[in-house]
Amino acid sequence: MSLSRKRKKELRRLQNDANQLWENQQALVGHAADVAREAGRQLGSLNREQIVPVVQDTYNRRVAPVVDRGVKMSKHVVDDKFVPMVGGVVGSALSAWDVANAKRHGVAVKARKAVPEKSGPGLGSVIAIILGAAAAVGVLYAAWQTLRADDELWVADDPLAAPDA
Repeated sequence: MSLSRKRKKELRRLQNDANQLWENQQALVGHAADVAREAGRQLGSLNREQIVPVVQDTYNRRVAPVVDRGVKMSKHVVDDKFVPMVGGVVGSALSAWDVANAKRHGVAVKARKAVPEKSGPGLGSVIAIILGAAAAVGVLYAAWQTLRADDELWVADDPLAAPDA
């Protein structure tokens, strides 16, 4: 497709205009980035110089005293009210437990005195001794079977040599 000289000239001019516009936009974006960087730096400086001191002063004058009072009050409640109350409840419960144990121990001692104590091994002890002896006999028999000399199981270290012919 062939273009006329006039059309080619117009297209070249349009392309030059587009390239010029692109370069101008790149320069504008670069300048905008510089302005944004400087604005960020200025904002950081303003924050350090103006905002942070005001916030710290307000916190120290208004918030810190309220927090300190709350901490002191909660410490007072825990130390002077809650801990003694819980200590009293726990102490009462332990005292009741000790009294119950003492009574139960006294009743148990009286009951033990009424029943005569057995002398000698009981049925369970006899069964345990028999089972232990049977286990020991089984272990000794297994050891004897393992260690006994069996001539049939003997294997020579050197293979037998073929007779000379």
